Amino acid sequence: MTTITTSVQPVNDTQDPIAKETLALNNPQKPLIIGGAIVGIILLVYLSITQTTAQPLLFGIGLLLGYTLFHARFGFTSAFRRLMSVGNGQAMRSHMLMLAVAVTLFAPILAYGTTIFGSSVAGYVSPVGVSLLVGAFVFGIGMQLGGGCASGTLYAVGGGRSVMFITFIFFVIGATIGAYHLPFWTEEMPSFAPFSLATSTGLGYSGAWVLSLVLFALIAWVTLVVEKKTKAPKMAPVPTESGWRRIFRGSWPLFAAAIVLAILNALTLLTRGQPWGITSAFSLWGSKIASNFGVDVANWGYWQGANAAALNASIFADSTTVMNIGIIIGAFIASAAGGLFKFTQITLGNFAASVIGGLMMGYGARLAFGCNIGAYFGGIASFSAHGYIWGIMAMAGTFLALYLRPLFGLSVPKSNDSVC
Repeated sequence: MTTITTSVQPVNDTQDPIAKETLALNNPQKPLIIGGAIVGIILLVYLSITQTTAQPLLFGIGLLLGYTLFHARFGFTSAFRRLMSVGNGQAMRSHMLMLAVAVTLFAPILAYGTTIFGSSVAGYVSPVGVSLLVGAFVFGIGMQLGGGCASGTLYAVGGGRSVMFITFIFFVIGATIGAYHLPFWTEEMPSFAPFSLATSTGLGYSGAWVLSLVLFALIAWVTLVVEKKTKAPKMAPVPTESGWRRIFRGSWPLFAAAIVLAILNALTLLTRGQPWGITSAFSLWGSKIASNFGVDVANWGYWQGANAAALNASIFADSTTVMNIGIIIGAFIASAAGGLFKFTQITLGNFAASVIGGLMMGYGARLAFGCNIGAYFGGIASFSAHGYIWGIMAMAGTFLALYLRPLFGLSVPKSNDSVC
């Protein structure tokens, strides 16, 4: 950590999913690019032969999501942490742009009601209750300890950040435990019925769209006020290419990535009938593994009803699984294109933080009906009140985690620091 005496120096928070060793562009790692492309093509062909038409399309969307996330270093964990620690709201404003584009695209799709394949469309609209409050708060703490959110974990694994493999493993374990406990939280704990700004208020999707844009603008304005009052440091630039080469190598602008991610989420909704999600696949993977070890997961409340089919089917029949794999491969190819794929050092401190953070994220995501993607991004884009509540509670968890991170040797950006 290099301490700077002024309060306006850039913040380069390298506890993001991409470690500091990867902040300089190198020559493209061509063998890795070719290997990643071959694996992607094989999976695409396999899905085309064995699964429905939607699966290879969703795999392709996953590839683009991973590619975009890596190139922009687009984070949710770091965005929350920078705002809460030093008042920097640049990344949060990119979230607001992403959400504004998303609701603009989601509104007509949800109003129309069918996918490109003719099946029904439904957004993520979930109850607001104790389960959501506890889950989002726990997730907020977990993502700050684990070094990344759900999407951040996947693209960091694809980029080769070694400690994120630990986070990933325990994320799956936590999501599986959360699936086992979920009936208690949803059936025994109090909650309100799902509330949609579009269908529960009489505003309709057009009215909800206008209201959403007003809320996003208000949040963006608040971040500007906070920055001015705190004299927040700017985010440090990340090395990149110029011209058309920037598409393949180097950092993308956050606002460009925000637009791309919103479009890809809308394409996901239009293809499979649900927005982008991540953590339901983690519960599926963990439950299948537990079943192979003799655990009777089929009798868990979580795996009753509509979920039972997924437990008994191939994981490649699960659209979220297919997209998650695509994200990892897409991020891998993007990192290799920048010459950035490299396994990084694991210390005792970040190992312990990754174990605890992964468990908390997995458990919290299951209780809160999703993670930063399914609940926050997908929920708000679907005009659900629970998405906003998720964001507030995750921000509260982030605030607490700022005091916990130093216990594990993890940095916290300060107003007079350029963390590097």
